[in-house]
Formats: sequence, C-alpha cells, structure tokens
Amino acid sequence: MSPSRPASRLATYFHVHLVSDSTGETLNAMAKAVVARFDGVIPIEHIYALVRSSKQMERVLQEVEGAPGVVLHTLVDRDLREQLEEGCRRLNIPQIGALDPLVGALSGYLGANISTRVGAQHALDHGYFARIGALDFAIAHDDGQGSTEQLEQADVVLCGVSRTSKTPTCIYLAHRGIRAANVPLVPGQEDGERLTQLKNPLVVGLLVSPDRLVQIRRNRLEGLNAHHASSYIDHDAVREETIKARRAFERRGWPTIDVTRRSVEETAAAIVNLLSERRAGRVRTI
Repeated sequence: MSPSRPASRLATYFHVHLVSDSTGETLNAMAKAVVARFDGVIPIEHIYALVRSSKQMERVLQEVEGAPGVVLHTLVDRDLREQLEEGCRRLNIPQIGALDPLVGALSGYLGANISTRVGAQHALDHGYFARIGALDFAIAHDDGQGSTEQLEQADVVLCGVSRTSKTPTCIYLAHRGIRAANVPLVPGQEDGERLTQLKNPLVVGLLVSPDRLVQIRRNRLEGLNAHHASSYIDHDAVREETIKARRAFERRGWPTIDVTRRSVEETAAAIVNLLSERRAGRVRTI
C-alpha cells in the first residue's frame, strides 16, 4: 500500500488596503516583500495613492468597510492619520503605519525632527534628474548602440549573449541613477573586443545555463509566432555560444553574474554590489 500524500494546502486570500499620500510605490514594495514570506497566501490589493484630503479618506474607509482586511499606510499628515486610525478602530480592522518603526528609530538615533512634507522622496532634486538622465542613457545605449567614446560615460556596461536580461537590468539600474549600457555577444561577430578599451565603466559579463537560455529563446519565438528551427534555439549551438561567452569574460578578467535563476532585481542588486566593491578596490565573480 503506497503511503498517503499530504493534502495540498489551499491558498489563503485576504484583502490588504494600501493607503498613501504619495505615489504608493514604497508601500506597495513593502507589502509585496512581507507577503512573500508566507506560503500559500495571496493578497487582494486595494491601492489608494495620493490621498491628501478628508473627503478622499472617507472614500477609503468606505472601501475598507466593504472589503475588511488589513490596512497598511505611509501617511504623513497627522489629521489624515488620525482619521484613518479612528475609522479602523470603529470597524475593528487592524491598521499599520508601515514606516513608523524605521522613522522612529532613526529619529531617536539622529536626534532630528521628522519632516511632515508629503512625497519628500519624490522631490525634483539632483537625484531625480540623475535618474532621468540615466534612463535616457540606457535607452540610447541599448543593444550595442553608441560609440566606444560614448560608452566611456557609463557606470557599468553589461555584456552577454541574446536573452540574458541585459536591457531590463539596465533600465532597472537607471531607476537607481546608475548609467548602464549593454553590448550583445552575437555568434560570428566580434565578442566584445571593443569593450576592452574602456577605462571608466565596470564591464560585467552575464552568464546563463544553455538549457535555461533555450527555454527563454523558444518562448520568445513563440511569442513572435516564429516557429522555424534555427541555431538560435539549437541546444548544441546555444551551448557553444555560452561556452565562448564564458571564455571571453574569463580571458578579459571581467566579473560575471550567472542570471540563470536570478530575477532582474537580483541581478541589478549584484551589480550594485560589484560597483561598491570596485570603489573599495575589490571585485569578485558572482
């Protein structure tokens, strides 16, 4: 008699109300990070951004009453916070100020007053325009565009075979104010030799397993309704392509990142670490 298998656990759904007086990006990211710690839990998100008046808060509380759950907020305005807290107490619904523990701890450590300026992190300051400039740079220097002299202005240049997430990683880095460009390795063409002339940017090689690469490329072709067979998805050809890329990176001493099981966010974080280590005088392979 075969052993019985444990019954699979059904997913738990719950309502989560995200209330922000700004764009809500910080709150949304925090909620996703926390929920990811729980298996089999699926949030039904209700997002309320740019809540800056008592009338808007009344509508939020009506929505919360209609779909009871958990309320997370990043409200700065004291009156709006009190209105939300009082409304949640009346409805017997938990509410959490997502940034309160961090803000309180930093305030105590720094001995500084807490700003009540709404959307302070989105000010049109130097950092904002640096991010816009980095985004323009990433778009203008995507997929090998731009001369070697132009690439010299980059903070980092990503190099890798087709479908190693070079473009989305550059765009993600740009949102952090990092000027990133990318150059593809194309079979039968130069293998990134011109990048050896660069003095300012950090050149990073992106690696991926052949099996994973074939899968990604096949999905790409299916999405384009291009079903013809080619070396682009031939296992032997792809394996040779990835081996040549690895050897080219090793020959030039470039740090590498294996993106086989990494998300774009994880790859970008690894690149940020490499840039920090380069400034500290040490770079390693990930």
